[in-house]
Amino acid sequence: MGQLRANSDRPLADRVGCEPYCGANLLDRLSSSSTLEFYYRYMMAREREVVLQRVSLKTGTVLSVGCGWHPGRHLFPAPAFRLVAVDADPARVAGVESAGRADQAFVGYAGRLDLARETFDVVLYRLVLHHIVFHEPLHACFAEATRLLRPGGTLVAIEPGLWHPVGLGLALANHTGLGVAAHATPDDIPLSPRRLLGEARRAGLVPELHAVTYAWRRLVPALQRALRPLDTALGSRPRAAGFGHTLLMVARKPY
Repeated sequence: MGQLRANSDRPLADRVGCEPYCGANLLDRLSSSSTLEFYYRYMMAREREVVLQRVSLKTGTVLSVGCGWHPGRHLFPAPAFRLVAVDADPARVAGVESAGRADQAFVGYAGRLDLARETFDVVLYRLVLHHIVFHEPLHACFAEATRLLRPGGTLVAIEPGLWHPVGLGLALANHTGLGVAAHATPDDIPLSPRRLLGEARRAGLVPELHAVTYAWRRLVPALQRALRPLDTALGSRPRAAGFGHTLLMVARKPY
């Protein structure tokens, strides 16, 4: 593997991370922590279910880009998988390292990683592309994933979908300048299925799309639970998957 470091010759202002989070927003005031935790536990289990079904790896090396506090160990457990985590925020990198959630972690910037070609079996973007797209186009991220993946390797992207009613509402709030007041950050940009699939194909990958869930984390647990059967019944159907609240794209690099 090549030396794990970020390109350091770019101006600091060009190095992209998440925008500041405004805690005094409408949706957080209306949502209880127990409701959110109920959703997050299910989300992680459902993500793992889809990945186990669609990524046929028992072992390998995984790069988690924009890892945040949770680099994806629930998807690629140790010791079978070696997990390398990268994030633009040094505090998050330090947190991942101290918690032992990755085998290696470093500060770096999506689309600008100085890593050797064809080094990884999986490149994971978990809930990060919808932040990056606020600052810049996504083509560099997809091109980088293609470069770093071994032949037969897989890009896994988990992102909020635009075609779900919540995604449409979020896009409207952003468009009218109410994004921060409504949901805390300006860089929460739901992504259309067409955009995700198109970016993957332009980068030379072969994608497929799944819905992780059609529910929303702000719904009371009883309603979340009532919607769960839709996830398994419709989540992997091509015509229905794109309308999920959270999308999971698996995109393979040809041999």
